[in-house]
Amino acid sequence: MPDNQEPILIKDETLTDQLPLLRFNRWQWWFMVALNIFFLLAGQSAAVVLGRFYYAQGGNSTWMATLIQTAAFPILLIPLFFLPSSKDPSTSSTQPSITKLASIYLSLGVLLAGDNMLYSTGLLYLSASTYSLLCATQLAFNAVFSFFINSQKFTSLILNSVVLLSFSAALLSVNEEDSDGPSGVSKWKHALGFICTVGASAIYSLLLSLMQFTFQKILKKETFSVVLEMQIYTSAVATCVSIVGLFASGEWNTLQEEMEGFGKGRVSYVMTLVWTAVAWQVCSVGVVGLIFVVSSLFSNVISTVALAVVPIASVIVFHDKMNGVKIIALLLALWGFASYIYQNYIDDCKVRKAQTDVENRNDSSC
Repeated sequence: MPDNQEPILIKDETLTDQLPLLRFNRWQWWFMVALNIFFLLAGQSAAVVLGRFYYAQGGNSTWMATLIQTAAFPILLIPLFFLPSSKDPSTSSTQPSITKLASIYLSLGVLLAGDNMLYSTGLLYLSASTYSLLCATQLAFNAVFSFFINSQKFTSLILNSVVLLSFSAALLSVNEEDSDGPSGVSKWKHALGFICTVGASAIYSLLLSLMQFTFQKILKKETFSVVLEMQIYTSAVATCVSIVGLFASGEWNTLQEEMEGFGKGRVSYVMTLVWTAVAWQVCSVGVVGLIFVVSSLFSNVISTVALAVVPIASVIVFHDKMNGVKIIALLLALWGFASYIYQNYIDDCKVRKAQTDVENRNDSSC
């Protein structure tokens, strides 16, 4: 559902095309939203905690951490096999060429690989709670990209959400009491972690807006299989790039030693990588699914809900310190999220009213 949509000006023949919500019944739309929110939150929270666990127990390969963010994409072929085909005979003549699609997936995949590398570096030098809260800056970047790329409109509630979430992350950047970071990390590496995480957030926001643009302007399909195809193809490209980086950097030669020295043992090392890879794919399906069903900005906002999960999990698992600054940052993030959810509720009511008005006018003209 496009944010801050003005339904009064929409003509009935283009209503469905402009409002993704109307592709489904009301309950179907909310079910799709809820399901993708669950995928995103569960996957992201588990992946960040497991990623921090990998580093905490002796893992130090940033390219391996980058690779596992996309390496499990083949498991998405299972649900894709059981879903209806995304091909629509009525629109087959307007579908983009194979060359154009390949260029899009290749570009997005390379961008995704670079983004994952920056995130891996940030998580290496930051605590899981600080890393998670700092990722909220992606919402501010997405607001800019959505405005220019996706013609995103903003209300006071959306702007309030963006400002609060951005300010939440800004509090962490000036927090000099982050003594709960990984041991042995120097100040400049800690600063590097901040820079990489913020840079990754900017690229991630650009990636989401480009995906939304691809769905709306190029693919123009309305099935969930399109979501899986987007994730599979871009992840395949990103995985290939990560494998090249793993070998080119020489980190491949240290993996055997890394496994032997892993704090919890070899089996734990393998299982940590496997489940982290699975968690990232679950998260990615939720991210791309929300872009398809709602918008890139909404997908980004939902990602910030993990701010309420990851820091708490980090306190339990890694004994991270939740000082006053982090608590305030967390409360601001939750306030910002609530503002956006309320705006989405208002938009939902407007869209449904517009649909009812169109149906009434059509009935009266018969």
